[in-house]
Amino acid sequence: MAYQTKLALLYVAIGASLWGIIGFFVKELSLAGFTSLQIVFLRAISAFLLFLLWIVIKDPALLKISLKDTWYFLGTGILSVSFFNWCYFTTIQTSSLAIAAILLYTAPAFVLVISSIVFKEKLTHQKLLALIATFIGCTLVSGLFSSKLELSITSLLIGLGAGFGYSLYSIFGKLASRKYETLTISIYTFFFAMLALFPISGITSANTLVFNSSVLLNIVGLGLFPTVFAYWFYTQGLKQMDASKAAIISTIEPVVATLMGLILYKEAVSFVQIIGILFVLGAVLMIQERNEKDIQTSIVQNRH
Repeated sequence: MAYQTKLALLYVAIGASLWGIIGFFVKELSLAGFTSLQIVFLRAISAFLLFLLWIVIKDPALLKISLKDTWYFLGTGILSVSFFNWCYFTTIQTSSLAIAAILLYTAPAFVLVISSIVFKEKLTHQKLLALIATFIGCTLVSGLFSSKLELSITSLLIGLGAGFGYSLYSIFGKLASRKYETLTISIYTFFFAMLALFPISGITSANTLVFNSSVLLNIVGLGLFPTVFAYWFYTQGLKQMDASKAAIISTIEPVVATLMGLILYKEAVSFVQIIGILFVLGAVLMIQERNEKDIQTSIVQNRH
C-alpha cells in the first residue's frame, strides 16, 4: 500500500511537471503566428489523435462508454480544459501573466472545498497548511509582489474562473476514474474540448498561418508531452489518492515552468521566487509525509 501511494504521488508530480514545460511549445507556436486560442485548439486536436492512436494499438474496447456517463467528459473537456484555458488567456490579455498565474492556482482551494462535499474528503489541518504554503509559494513564484499591477473586477472574476475551471478536472476526473480507464477519460476529455474550441478558434479563417515541418513538430510535441503524457500520469495518480492532495501536488507546475525559463531562456529568478519554489516543494513533501503517517496508523489499527 505504501508503495502504491508513493507511486501515485510520483505520477501526479510527473504529470504536473510535464504541464510545466508547455511554455516551450506555446512560445514556439506563438512566434509562428498562432493566437492563444488557436494553440489551445491545436493542443486538443493533437492530443485527441495521439490518444486515439494509442488506444487503437493497445485496446480499441477502451473507446466504449455509456451515453449516460457523457457528462463526466463534458465536465473534463468543456467545463475544465476549454473553460479554464479561455479564462486563463483572457486574464493574461486583460491584466498580466503574473496575476493570471496566481489566480489560476487558486484551483487547490476550490478542489478542497468541492472534494469535501462530493467525495466527503476530510479538511485536515495538514491539507489546509499545505494549501496555504502552495498559495504563498505560487504568489512568490509569479513575481506578483515585484509588479505594480492593477486588477479590474472583471479580470479578477475571470481569473478566478480559470482557477475554478482548472479545479474541475480533478473533480470530474476522479468521478470518471471510478468507472473508466485513464486512456478512456483522456481521449474523451480532448474530444469534447476539440469540439468546443473548433468554432471559436478561428483556425480555418487564418490564411497567414504556415504549417511547416517546425510547426508540425511543435504541435506534435505540444500534444504529446505536456498533454497526452501529462494527463495520463496525472489521471493515473488521481485514481489512487484524494483529489485535494493531487491538486496541491500539481502546483509544482509553476516551479517547473520557472526553472525551464531559467535554464532554456536565461530568464532571471529572484531570491523571492526561489523562496516561493521552496514553499511549493515543502507543501508537496508535507502531503507525502501525511500519506505515510496515515498508512502507518491504518496498519497499526488493523493489527488491533
